[in-house]
Amino acid sequence: MRAKIGFVSGFNNVERAIIHINVADFAVAVERVVDSRLRERPVIIAPEGALRATVYDMSEEAYQSGVRKDMALRRALRRCPDAVVLPPHPDRYEQAMTGLVRCALPFSPLIEVTDHKGHLFIDATGTSRLFGPPRDVAWRIRKAVRADLGIGPVWSVAPNKLVAKVATRTVKPTGEYIVRPGDETTFLSPLPVFLIPGLDPEDLARLRELNLLLAGQVSQLDLPQLDILFGSRNQCVYRAVRGIDPSPVLPVGQTPPSVKQSHAFGNDTNNAARINAVLYTLVERAGIELRRQNLAAGLIRIALDYSDGIRLFRQQRVKPATANDRRLFNAARKVLDLAWTRRVRIRHLRLTCDRLTFPPAQQPLFAADREKERIDTGVVAAIDTIRGRFGKEAIKVGRTLVV
Repeated sequence: MRAKIGFVSGFNNVERAIIHINVADFAVAVERVVDSRLRERPVIIAPEGALRATVYDMSEEAYQSGVRKDMALRRALRRCPDAVVLPPHPDRYEQAMTGLVRCALPFSPLIEVTDHKGHLFIDATGTSRLFGPPRDVAWRIRKAVRADLGIGPVWSVAPNKLVAKVATRTVKPTGEYIVRPGDETTFLSPLPVFLIPGLDPEDLARLRELNLLLAGQVSQLDLPQLDILFGSRNQCVYRAVRGIDPSPVLPVGQTPPSVKQSHAFGNDTNNAARINAVLYTLVERAGIELRRQNLAAGLIRIALDYSDGIRLFRQQRVKPATANDRRLFNAARKVLDLAWTRRVRIRHLRLTCDRLTFPPAQQPLFAADREKERIDTGVVAAIDTIRGRFGKEAIKVGRTLVV
């Protein structure tokens, strides 16, 4: 079983209280409700018949055998040969997410669905007179989820979303955790840095080189010291290891935030070099904004307006989510190819980075992929540092110089 620890304490009613509901191995949990014979058996969710199928989700039993998300299915089955392999059923998971929200709605209108993988944030600030302390609200939501959906989530209560998310990670696959206001840094201090949202793989690699493996070790560094190590990301790292996160819980149904950049061509064009130069420029602007907010894009959407008035939309998921300019551009160029199917000239190009989330901390499985990611991230970080000190025009990428 993964680590399970906990602490229970009270809350001052005036303090911010964020509940995080987390259904461990969500897709597997839903499939086990559908077919009870899968309980206690190793289960892998992966597309059937795909030549290069990768793991979409796995049960705790498969996890203990070494199976990880996005691992090649063939490799996963070598590690866990007795696993039951099931195809993903996105419709079932969406219905289950709707059920989770329905169970939480009686207690707060501020319910944020961060993804469709069993995660909810609920802002219970100021609800104590109606429903009791936030820990009681979390317990009642879990009880309702168990009764209505047959799924047992873990939960946490904390002063902000970042700390609440980490707290549920420490008690998966079953458990509960409460972090008092003012205890955020103390709570995070003994935890390994890879559990902290907001630290990307390059941050973790750099910390590992310095043998800084715990959040408490990193929190001993001040901003000037972090600036030497991380440049423009020093503020993000500083806040993450101290559990500082003022971001609000969005009201249920509100459209999640996204980053949008657009360009209107002065003269309609179908010049590939020029269009790709503009696309990279838009990606750079979006990447700067994502990194400023310490977020990563999980989906790229492109809208093309042709000179004859036709507009085409195309989109594609980015796995893993990223704020790296080079990886964003590789994804955006694929989406552009899907949208740019006509010989008519292009008048307007809009890029949208959507499904924003904390940068993923999990590093690639293979050494060659880790080295490539280290180089990509290092280049972007160096460009950010130079522009931060000498201005945006101090350095440019060659592909953006095409007129």
